[in-house]
Parts: sequence; C-alpha cells; structure tokens
Amino acid sequence: MELKKIRKSRRIKLAILFLSAILIVLMFPKGESLETEVNVGTVWIQDDLIAPFSFPIIKQPETYRRELETARESVYPIFLRNDDASRISIDSLKSYNNKLLTIIDTDLLEAKPDFENTTFLSSQSYRVFKALRLKDKQFARKNGVSLVGIFNKIESSLSQIYKTGVLSIKEEQIPKDSIAVRRGNIDIIDLKNRYFDYKQVKDLLLEQFSSKDYSEELLKAIGEYASHFIFATLIYSPEATREEVELAQGKVSRFSGIINENERIIAKHDRITQEIKQKIDSYRTAKGEMIGTEGLWLQLLGKFLHVAFLLYLLSIYIFLFRKKIYDDNKKLLVFAILILWVAFVTFLVNEINLNDSLRLLIFIPTASMLITIMFDSRIGFYSTVIISLIAGGLRGNDYTFVVMNIVAGALSVYTVRDIKNRTQIFRSFMFILIGYVTTILAFGLERFESWQKILIEFSFAGTNALISPVLTYGLLVFFEKIFGITTEITLLELTNFDRPLLRDLARKAPGTFNHSLTMGTLAEASAEAIGANPLLARVGAYYHDIGKTLSPQYFVENQLDNKNLHEELAPEESVKVLINHIKRGVELAEKHKLPPEIIDFIPMHHGTTVVAFFYDKAKKMYGEDKVNIEDYKYAGPKPNTKETAIVLLADSCESAVRAIEKPDSEKVENLISNLISAKINDGQLDDSPLTFRDIDKIKETFVNILLGQHHRRIRYPKQDELEKGE
Repeated sequence: MELKKIRKSRRIKLAILFLSAILIVLMFPKGESLETEVNVGTVWIQDDLIAPFSFPIIKQPETYRRELETARESVYPIFLRNDDASRISIDSLKSYNNKLLTIIDTDLLEAKPDFENTTFLSSQSYRVFKALRLKDKQFARKNGVSLVGIFNKIESSLSQIYKTGVLSIKEEQIPKDSIAVRRGNIDIIDLKNRYFDYKQVKDLLLEQFSSKDYSEELLKAIGEYASHFIFATLIYSPEATREEVELAQGKVSRFSGIINENERIIAKHDRITQEIKQKIDSYRTAKGEMIGTEGLWLQLLGKFLHVAFLLYLLSIYIFLFRKKIYDDNKKLLVFAILILWVAFVTFLVNEINLNDSLRLLIFIPTASMLITIMFDSRIGFYSTVIISLIAGGLRGNDYTFVVMNIVAGALSVYTVRDIKNRTQIFRSFMFILIGYVTTILAFGLERFESWQKILIEFSFAGTNALISPVLTYGLLVFFEKIFGITTEITLLELTNFDRPLLRDLARKAPGTFNHSLTMGTLAEASAEAIGANPLLARVGAYYHDIGKTLSPQYFVENQLDNKNLHEELAPEESVKVLINHIKRGVELAEKHKLPPEIIDFIPMHHGTTVVAFFYDKAKKMYGEDKVNIEDYKYAGPKPNTKETAIVLLADSCESAVRAIEKPDSEKVENLISNLISAKINDGQLDDSPLTFRDIDKIKETFVNILLGQHHRRIRYPKQDELEKGE
C-alpha cells in the first residue's frame, strides 16, 4: 500500500519536475546572455546592432586551437649541457682500465681474482680479454693488438665524441630536425644529427676497431666493455621544454581585434558572415560577463522558467490525455531520465565544440523512439517537440537545430508506432536519415553553405541515423526490466504458444486452452471496436485461466469423460477449488514474471461475482439462512480498465454460448445481452471506463464472432452411423 502511494504521490511528481528543470539549467552555457542564435548565411532582420561598450573579438575556437598548436610546434626540445659527464666518464674508464688489468694479471699468476669488480663483464668477454693479455705478456708486443692499446683507443675515441656531444634520448624520439642546447640562459638551435645518441656512439667505437686484427669475439667484448662508460652530455629536459611551450602559447592572443563603444557590429538586412558572427558571439559573451551577481541570478531564474514551462507543457499533456502514465511516478521518471540524457549529451557537445556538425550526434530520435515504443506515438511526437526545444535552448536557442530534430524525431516516431518485433526498430535508419538530410539541405541552400560543409553534415546525420536504432534497441531492454514497462513488443512475445505457461495450459488443460483462444479472439476484436488496446486484451485472455493447469480435472471444459468430480464434493469445497485457481494463477504469473498489466486479468476476469451454481446448490442443501453468500464470491478486484472488463464479459459469454444446444442468432444474441446486463446490474463494471456505447459495440462483436464459430453445418451422409462407430 505504501509503495502504491509513493508511485502516485503528487510531491514526487513535483520533485521530478523541479529537479529535472534545475539539472537542465545547470547544463546551460555559462555567462552568456542567451538571445536568438545567429547562423552564417542568414540575413540580420533586426535593427542595426551598435556596441554599447568596447569589447574584444574572440577568435573562433578552431582558429585559436590551431594557433596554439602552431606555437607548440615552434618550440624545439630543450637539452641541458652536462660537461661533467665527459670528465666523469673518462676518469671512470681510466680507473677501471688499470683495475681490470690488475685483476687479469693476478688471475694469470693463479692468485684468487677479484671477480666482484668485473660483474658488468660477461664471463665470455672476460676470457677474451684475459687471453689477449696473456699474449701481450708472452710476446711482449709493443705494436699490433694489445689490451692496453684497446683501452687507450677507447679512451681517445670517447674523448673525441664527447667534444661533439651525446644525447640522452634516441635521435628518432626527437620529433623535430633541430634541438635547443641550453647554456645558462641562452638556447642555441642546432641540427640534431650533429650529435650522437647512445647507439650511434657504440657503433662509432666499434667502427674504429673494425680491422682484420680484431676477431668477432674481441669486438663483442670491446662493445660490451665500452658501453658501460658512455654517458650523455646533452640531457633532455621535459620540464624546460614544457615551460617553453607554455610561454609560447601564452603569447597567443584569444582575441583577433576589438570593437569600440558605439561601433556598428552589423547593419539591418546585412548577411551574416563568419567574421560578423564572431563579433556577435563575442558581444553576447562580453554582455554575459558584465552582469553582476544580481543579474546572474535573474538570468538563472529566466533559464529555470524557460525549461520548467516546457516541462510543464509536457506534464499537462500527460495529465489530460494519458492519465495512467501521470498516475505512475515510475513512468514519469522515465521521461525525466530521457530528457536529462539528451540534455547531458547536448552539454557535452557544447563543451567539446570541435565542429558545429557535432550537434547532429545528439540522439534525439533515440528518445523519440523509446517513448513511442514504451507508450504511444502521440506522446512520442509531443515529447519529441519538447525535448528538441530544450536541447535547442541548450544550444543557444538554435532554431535550425530544433527544426532538424523535430523532423527527424517525428519520422522516427512514425516508423515504430505499429512495431511488431524488435528488429523492426532498424527500419527507422532510413527515415531518420531522410529527416536530417532534407532539413540540412534546406537550411544549407537557404544560407548559401558550401557543398563541402553540407556533405560533412550529411555524414554526421548518417552516423546519428545509424546509431539511434542501435541505442534504442539496447536501452529498450533496460527500461523494460528496470522500470517494469510493458511494451507492445513484450505483449507480442507473450502470445508465442511456446511460452512455458501457454505450453503447459495446452498440454494439461486443453479445454481451458481452447476456451482462452476463443476469448482472445473475442477480446481483441472488441477492444479494437471500442478503441482499447487489442493486443493487451488478447494476451490477457490467453493468460487469464493459467491457474487451472494445477487442477484441470475440476473444471468442466477439461472433463472429457463426462465425469464431474464436483458431484462427490460438498458445494463449499467445490467453491474453494474453483476460487483457488485465481490465487494459484497469480502465483504462477508472478513466478514467471508476467507484466503487472497481464496479472491484473487473472483476478479481474471474475471480479466479485458469485459462483452461482454451487451457491444455489448450497442453499438447497443447507437452507438459505445457513449459507453466507460472501463465501461463494470471488475476491476481486473488479475490472478497472476497458481490456479487463472486456475479458470479464467474454469469459461468461463464451462459456454460456458454448453450452447452447442448436444455437441460432436469436438465442445467442439474447443470451449475450442478458449476461452483460447481469454483470452491469451486479456492479461488476462500476470501476471500468466502459460506456454504454462501448458495451453495445462489444455485444455486437461477441454475437458476430460466436455465431460464426457455432454456425450450423450440413450433416454428412450416414453421419449418425459414423458417430456411433458402425
């Protein structure tokens, strides 16, 4: 009961409206005085626009970004000179040369060598150097290849290389062909290929030892040894480079000029060029920035009233024409979520502001299709108009944007208004594309846009048309499951006879199943005749008696052997069995997660009617004064929709007509009329919105269908013998 109050609470409705308006207002462009959006190519039809104060002309975002990028590219990578590195490298090399010679000489004398100080050398390289040192001692060579000579040559080569300079990063990692070498406060620009990187130094060293006197093993050992003494003398500084970039970009002005006070910005009837549009936009921005705190609050109030009024218009429509939606706050929350989602996407596009064509990636057709599928096409179209107006406001009152999305959104609504399956959503692609292409072409020709820009907008429109159905398909499942919304697609899926509940009904209670099918036909045709939901009525009729699958033998339509089990039961026990099929049916429906709209048919198809046969039987057995009629009534509730009321009437009429012997039009018509009148007199239709005109149409539909199903047929020759099996 508490949950039901929450779903209908008026305070929650107001909270949804108020919070939605507040959140949308927060997404409006900041600091701008919102007036009519101007577009390049249109004619200025207002009076001459004169600047009331001086203000700078803001560059176009794309131009400003391009200049910032140019400034960034003009900065060369900064390298800091480290002259100490060469001295440390040579000193370390000399020191280690002597130490390594001592270690090898000691090893040659078979003393215990100090291997810990040669850890950066592999055992193979150490053996090569040791063998070379042994030859030096054996032959006392002064010329030719010797270990001392190799060490001296490495030292000499490195000294020469350091005079040029060694880079701390690879040459290919430097994006420009030149670098800036910083000495104190002075940057010297030089070609990067004048310097060496680590790999080039190593290759250069080995190149100097490339002769026939050096084996491959010795060259490998030399390269391994020398590489440990190559230090960078030019250190790349990301911080210094970043500072230079920031300094260069800081010199780029955001403004392209200035408009002086009393200067004319644009004259009446002048065509708006890109340059003039930039001046007008700059004026609007400057005007917005000049307002004080009081003006800012007044502007926010104006934005709030703007958005709240549009949302209020939608609320009025829902209240007047879709009362069931208005009464359910969960469904109102769906509208709020979709409107806020479109507003947020619009806000993101405004923030990105890379290309004006990005506005075509605001997926308003997705919201249009979702609302249409979940509710109906009329509210789908009305919502499209409101959402387009709100998004247009967020875009700076962009009239062109509003018209494009109303057209594309409306076409998408019409493509899914009679949707029969989920894949049908994808046929909307072509209609959304047609809507956008038509309006883009119309406004493009009107404004003398270049064909290049028109084609670019076509491509963005095609992307929207392609993605919108995909988003609709994915989000539809989300809204169905999270908010418990029953769509036409859900109902169509429930008509599949392979569904577990219908399959069990057909197998366990075939008589009830056939009764339900006939009722489905009656309910669908009647609902169509009076403007109710035919599909909902048919599905409700299919599932109204699923509780009978648990004890089908107690219901006469399933008793094929003419044996009635109720003859052996007391009337109060029989009534309990019959009434229990409602409770068990609801339990089965909830277990299989049937939509609430379908579950309602189960208790409502009997309302609070009396099980007349067993009530009369009890009165005869026990006396009228000893029988409480309430014990022989269904618990209800009574039908509260046109569809549930139709199923209640169809249930009694179909069963009764089936029992008529030799039915004719007069019998069937009188029986149906009397049964419906009895339901009316019993108050079973008091809570339903059926009118007397609706009831007349329902009677007529019932008579036509039931007569057609029970029409007389010509008997076959010798049919009596065939029936007796003779």
